[in-house]
Amino acid sequence: MSHATYSQEINFLNSEKKIDSIISLLTIKEKVDMVHAQSKFSSPGVDRLGIPELWMSDGPHGVRAEINWDSWSYSKWTNDSITAFPALTCLAATFNPNLSADYGFSIGEEAGYRKKDVLLGPGINIYRTPLNGRNFEYMGEDPYLASKMVVPYIQGVQKNGVAACVKHYILNNQELWRDKINVEVSDRALYEIYLPAFKAAVKEGKAWSIMGAYNQFRGQYCSHNELLLNKILKEDWQFDGVVITDWGATHNTKQAALYGLDIEMGTGTNGLTTSKENAYDYYYLANPFLKLLKNGEIEESVLNDKVRRILRLMFRTTMSSNRPLGKMNNQEHLDVARKVGTEGIVLLKNEDSFFPVNPNKKITIAVIGENATRPMTVGGGSSELKAKQEISPLQGIKERYKNANIIHAMGYASGPSAYGRVLPSKFDANTLKQEALEAAKKADIVLFVGGLNKSHHQDCEGGDRQSLELPFGQNELLEQLAKVNPNIGVVLVSGNAVAMPWLDHVKGVMQAWYLGSETGHAIADILSGDENPSGKLPFTFPKKLNDNAAHYFGEISYPGDGINQVYKDDILVGYRWHDTKHIKPLFAFGYGLSYTTFKISDVKTDKKKYSKTDKISVSCNIENTGDISGAEVVQVYIGKPKSEVKRALKELKGFCKVELSKNEIRNLTIAIDASKLAYYNESISDWTLEKGDYIVYVGNASDHIVEKVKIEIE
Repeated sequence: MSHATYSQEINFLNSEKKIDSIISLLTIKEKVDMVHAQSKFSSPGVDRLGIPELWMSDGPHGVRAEINWDSWSYSKWTNDSITAFPALTCLAATFNPNLSADYGFSIGEEAGYRKKDVLLGPGINIYRTPLNGRNFEYMGEDPYLASKMVVPYIQGVQKNGVAACVKHYILNNQELWRDKINVEVSDRALYEIYLPAFKAAVKEGKAWSIMGAYNQFRGQYCSHNELLLNKILKEDWQFDGVVITDWGATHNTKQAALYGLDIEMGTGTNGLTTSKENAYDYYYLANPFLKLLKNGEIEESVLNDKVRRILRLMFRTTMSSNRPLGKMNNQEHLDVARKVGTEGIVLLKNEDSFFPVNPNKKITIAVIGENATRPMTVGGGSSELKAKQEISPLQGIKERYKNANIIHAMGYASGPSAYGRVLPSKFDANTLKQEALEAAKKADIVLFVGGLNKSHHQDCEGGDRQSLELPFGQNELLEQLAKVNPNIGVVLVSGNAVAMPWLDHVKGVMQAWYLGSETGHAIADILSGDENPSGKLPFTFPKKLNDNAAHYFGEISYPGDGINQVYKDDILVGYRWHDTKHIKPLFAFGYGLSYTTFKISDVKTDKKKYSKTDKISVSCNIENTGDISGAEVVQVYIGKPKSEVKRALKELKGFCKVELSKNEIRNLTIAIDASKLAYYNESISDWTLEKGDYIVYVGNASDHIVEKVKIEIE
């Protein structure tokens, strides 16, 4: 798609002069008003000078419906329906940065049309445990992949004169006790695992705003944290944008004033409930801040810095003279959503070429599972959406399989999605199971559309999953279905890894994520073979929970003791742990099958020895050895044997997605800065690039390496 041209960076010097002149005209009360909320999703401007309000909106997968001024109920507008884009786990699974740019641009157009100045997303917290309720909103377990995917998203959004607000900075890697848990993590893990994607968002993506996390880090809340905000973000990375709290994440006036916070949102409401009259005047950065300024306990320059950043954000967004008008949801946006969906779906198992299912055959297909019809844009917390349309998996299958006899049975059921509580189902579980078994007996094949949903204790804000298992008796149902019909393909709708005790009893499995408006169409595109799956897992599926590093180290590592939590897995997150400890995963990071086959060969590096300033060029041939066109992701990992410090066996350092026609061979080159092989040296608080031998691993999954090449850093 073509992106409209928009000058992202206006004449910086001129705008800074204007900002200085505006600040000189503002009263201290007007300035204080600008640094805290005036409603659920806006902060004040200054009417006297024509300075506009700043309007914010959730979220990373679509622009949330309009919410009332001071309650969490919806305003019931008739013109706030939007395109629901696939969840960011799906976007990460595409391994396609160009598609990420299209995604960001499309969602930015819709935010611009709705007159939003700040889009509260994307989320790039690291996938540390498969129990985290919000993993579906993030970009997986690998900091390099998240970095490469987040930058074009941000750039796409901001071309529309809408600020991306990258969240949740930082270490908000679980929902349980998120509002209070104090996270202790080594400097190495902080700099090597949890900070890189945020750094890329700021340094490369030029994000205009960042959202602080709820949790504490080393005894200070992340939304006013001296090390994270003042030192790392604003000093080391030279971030010139605005730090916004997560809703209700402020706890102390002096710390909020002095430790890097710029706009306080949601205080006193726990982020959820309505607040007392004139509550906004009681925010930490409202009257209490004004009092400290007036009595000289805090210098006015501290306030001026916050206001300067806010005005800078306004000049980039609502006060920009050449800001585009944006576009409401339209076919172009739906096409992007569908493309992200088809490229992100991951084919996990395909015994006897079960998939694709020929749409021209006159067969009976039993579509079983509540997730075949359950809407997934509602629920989930702040990511819930008012989609103009949401094509269900069942509808998409019916539209594509005109020649088939399609029967549907729910098989299992859950209650409606509600925030912070689990509601029971109104259906009888035994009746549903019997109906599903009867349907399966009549069918040539079974398509089981199961997984998780957007309810509490599943893929949802505000609470973590309580088990790796599928809920609502799905495991038992699948075992029984396999006994009456062996031709079963499973379509998993989730944003998280799940246990699969039934894996040996089904023919095929595909990970279908939450795909938004075009869910059914994207799934049918892959099921039918109209599109060839090319998605790769952005996180590891462990065989059992204890195989995951966060859980291996016991309760203090996850979820903590209710007060403190220690990341004992340190730098060994995800595939780094599985690789280094030789723990076989159920499905590995970077894994994903295709309807065709590929061969990677002739792997080599341009040199054998490199200096620390060199680029390492890794080249290989990639050949489509199957019968149809398809896309493969070539992945380059690098490891340091005999390192002076503990290291993962290997780490992702480059990837390239390439489309190939039948029998086509292409040579590709992936360039990696030698400096990116450095580790964070805690003894000097800086990066160290070790000299010596390194191993370059090339393959199409973290556990499927086809060739290794030894190189040396001199």
